[in-house]
Amino acid sequence: MFALSFRESDTIADIAAGAGWQAEVRARADDVAAAYLASGAAVAVIDARGALDQGLAATQALGAAIAANGDALVVLVSRDDADAIGAFFEAGATQFLLDPFGDAELVQALRYAGRHAARAAGVPIERRVVPGGWRHDRDAGDARRWIAARLDDARPVVAVLIALSRLDIVNAAHGRPAVDALIEAAIRRADAVACEHLGAAAMVARLGGAEFVLVAEAEGAAVTRTITALDAALARPFAVADALAVLGCRFGVAEAQPGEDAPTLLRRASEALVAAKASDGAMLHIALPDGVVPLDALAIELHHAIERDEIDVRFQPQVEIASGRVTGVEALARWNHRTLGALGADALFAAADRADLGVALSDHIQQLVLARAMAWPAALGTLRVSLNLSAADIARPGFAVLFLARIEASGFPRGRLTIEITETGLIQDLAKASALLAELRGAGCRIAIDDFGTGYSSLAYLKALPLDYVKIDKSLVRDIDGSARDRVVVAGAITMARSLGLAVIAEGVETPAQLALLAAGGCELYQGFLLSEPVDEDALVELMGR
Repeated sequence: MFALSFRESDTIADIAAGAGWQAEVRARADDVAAAYLASGAAVAVIDARGALDQGLAATQALGAAIAANGDALVVLVSRDDADAIGAFFEAGATQFLLDPFGDAELVQALRYAGRHAARAAGVPIERRVVPGGWRHDRDAGDARRWIAARLDDARPVVAVLIALSRLDIVNAAHGRPAVDALIEAAIRRADAVACEHLGAAAMVARLGGAEFVLVAEAEGAAVTRTITALDAALARPFAVADALAVLGCRFGVAEAQPGEDAPTLLRRASEALVAAKASDGAMLHIALPDGVVPLDALAIELHHAIERDEIDVRFQPQVEIASGRVTGVEALARWNHRTLGALGADALFAAADRADLGVALSDHIQQLVLARAMAWPAALGTLRVSLNLSAADIARPGFAVLFLARIEASGFPRGRLTIEITETGLIQDLAKASALLAELRGAGCRIAIDDFGTGYSSLAYLKALPLDYVKIDKSLVRDIDGSARDRVVVAGAITMARSLGLAVIAEGVETPAQLALLAAGGCELYQGFLLSEPVDEDALVELMGR
């Protein structure tokens, strides 16, 4: 068992030990939810005698975990505070003991609590309805049974625990009935989202207090879309009396692992929710192995990242080998994530694809690059700017007209803009890509094929597309000073491009030896850490002044 007693911790510990309980007893409520989950206990005791407010706060902190895991929570309350029992019940308590009581009565209460916890996985907890309180016909027991039935059939299951916040403001202004109505309205919204995105493959259940759970037979992108929609639905204002209230929310998410049962899955989701609540920035935490960057979490957070201007651009210089002069830059997106630090374009666009935000992100980056380049000082006024288009851009009907209008609105000269597209982005529809690029090239832009040499139809692309540049992929450049065969491959790519009248840019150049071999093979331009990593405008101005 786990116990929190602000004034009688030693006495509670002695009584529990004397009755045969293995007890962890604390006198402070710091990180109480995390401490409880870490203890592995199935019974919790909150001693609120003489510390009513602290006891209620601790009960609220534990309520969701208690309900999700089917555990028991016994609250010890002074008889003078009996009117507060309803509030403790709403916060997630399952049993009560009024003081004064003797040691034997406390031991008996613990026995009943232990029996409750042992049976809870198969039997829903009976909850007394507090006058004016919230009623719901699905609780934690229903959620556990729903999960267990699907795990028995080896189906993919996810548990999403949601905690609402800012309810204290509503309580202070409008009272407890308004809070109860607000929670009910929030769960109705969650039900609607679950129905819209997952249909019968999901269920929402109340856990206690301001927390509830969405359990679903889903995985991957379906989970991401649902949580994103749920976050958006709960972010909309709620009507309270004659005013509007905006709630906050945190999410704890766990996907079922092989061999896992319902209580374990819900416990992991509870731990994730505790981590999300403790975070200063992240509103969502996914239970994954240590060190794994959760792509689903990034996908959900990307919505907020765009709104908060966390998407940034860095510029990597492109150098003319013969003169050593910087003649252009490639614009590279990155995400200044609040907790994970700087994330590169690969993680950024992977998250965007998972969240179905690829087009929105690409539009945002294009506008950002053009605006930033247009505001450059005179020292950068002659540089070319290379901007990447995605496969989704190419597939969009009318994209060429939209993109050219975007350039026109920015004021940036088309003649200084190079459009880069990867081989993998072209492989879907070569004819459509060729028509789009021809239209952009006819309007004054130059065209480059990026990551050349990594796809399956390199020669076909060179013959079919209206190109100006070929960019040799860094994986080929990296090995150029290795075997003779590696050098022959790179030299062949350069020769093939030049024979078609195309300029060649080498990516990922890191050593003088690589640069010398590229120059000897006829490569004209390079970019890479040999000169500079991607930098901001101030560093770029400094490079130009060298």
